[in-house]
Amino acid sequence: MANWTYLKTLALTDPLAYLEKRNPTYCERYGADVDEFGYDIHTYARWEPLFRFLFEDYFKVDIRGIENIPHEGRGILVGNHSGLLPLDGAMLSIAMCNYNQSPRRVRYLVTDWFFTVPGLATWMRETGQVRATLDNAQKLLAKDELVGIYPEGIRGVGKPFRDRYRVLDFHPGFVQLALETQTPLIPIATVGGDEIFPNFVNLKDIARLLGMPFFPVTLGFPWLPFPLMFFPLPVRWLIKIHKPIELNYPASKAKDRRFVLGIARDIQHMIQEDLNEMLRLRKNVFTGWDDDENTPEKEEAK
Repeated sequence: MANWTYLKTLALTDPLAYLEKRNPTYCERYGADVDEFGYDIHTYARWEPLFRFLFEDYFKVDIRGIENIPHEGRGILVGNHSGLLPLDGAMLSIAMCNYNQSPRRVRYLVTDWFFTVPGLATWMRETGQVRATLDNAQKLLAKDELVGIYPEGIRGVGKPFRDRYRVLDFHPGFVQLALETQTPLIPIATVGGDEIFPNFVNLKDIARLLGMPFFPVTLGFPWLPFPLMFFPLPVRWLIKIHKPIELNYPASKAKDRRFVLGIARDIQHMIQEDLNEMLRLRKNVFTGWDDDENTPEKEEAK
């Protein structure tokens, strides 16, 4: 049962003080940072309790391999994308803030559309998201940041329920970026996000009319009033993080399209295999993996 009283922290008059008490290492790292992309630790501290509630009490996220994300230095996190709203990225950010020995933020590269929505654009920047351009990605990696990329793009979050956990072809740009900047790739597979907002159909004509990337029809959207239309189902999540992959090729290989596409497909297939295995071992969408007795790591150890 979710601990709803946990949400009382959202009403704190000084959320940053609360975050500093809970996570002094994270605040020491970013408290005095003046970020050119607009990250504001005060805004992050205001919203962190909500997403931590979702992580710990609502979705009960089980994250495996958080120690594989380096404590220092740049890295590109690459994963499957799902859920209509990008809560998969939020769950990983909460894990990095609270469960890594060296708490760090993750800078997700986000499609332009989210930065065109009034109010949302400011919130996106202040919580750490960055407009998806090559120049922005290179600047972040030059500063030894962790950059999150979902190579399925907006197609991933908008896929219909019948195609859940079927990874769409990865755009190879993340491999080119890794080669050009000599940055390790960290593959991540997530089960849970595809089922929190079952998307039964995408009304493309309405989406075009409203200037939206897609117009889903779910259990709540567009039938229920705001914010109930965005209320997710309490699905159990499992996130598996691989060890960093050093490509060990010269930057010039980034211009070899066939080579780059081959690596992108290898990473895509790795994540798809993870998803297939995680789903095979899952007992129930709402209870997960039998109290973790049959998670992929336990199965491999047998």
